[in-house]
Amino acid sequence: MPGRNASKTYGTVSADRQKAMSGLEFVQGLADGTLPLNTIAQTLGYDVAEAANGRVVVTAKPSGIHLNPAGTVHGGLAATLLDSCMGLAVQSTLEKGVGQTTVEFKISLLRPITPETGEIRAEGVVLSRGRRVGTAEGRITDGKGRLLAHGTTTCLIFEC
Repeated sequence: MPGRNASKTYGTVSADRQKAMSGLEFVQGLADGTLPLNTIAQTLGYDVAEAANGRVVVTAKPSGIHLNPAGTVHGGLAATLLDSCMGLAVQSTLEKGVGQTTVEFKISLLRPITPETGEIRAEGVVLSRGRRVGTAEGRITDGKGRLLAHGTTTCLIFEC
């Protein structure tokens, strides 16, 4: 649900401020609330919960605002969570003055997600990080550890 993270702020981080931080400092700032989360996180009600070098966890509690016409959670929520955790995992490996953006990602939706699913957890882990390209995989699980969706991403790495 939007606004569920009362201790977090939402917005953007200036390019100059981003350049002054390593990727890990940036992602840890999102996780600990010293930096604002992006506004799509506010809209969809997700949070960056954990950040380490090459690994990021994003969480959300699906609710009625996430439903598709069939009454299950829209696949776009899973796609957004996976894109976020995988891209931020790659970001967490970058040096100061270096950024990344998603070039492509693929996801597979394995089980329906509903508001009754409870909190879901999307974990992104870097598979490979080169000078120009990074790849990562992501997994969304429920509170019982069941795999709900998974994916992979390719990110372009560039100097800011």
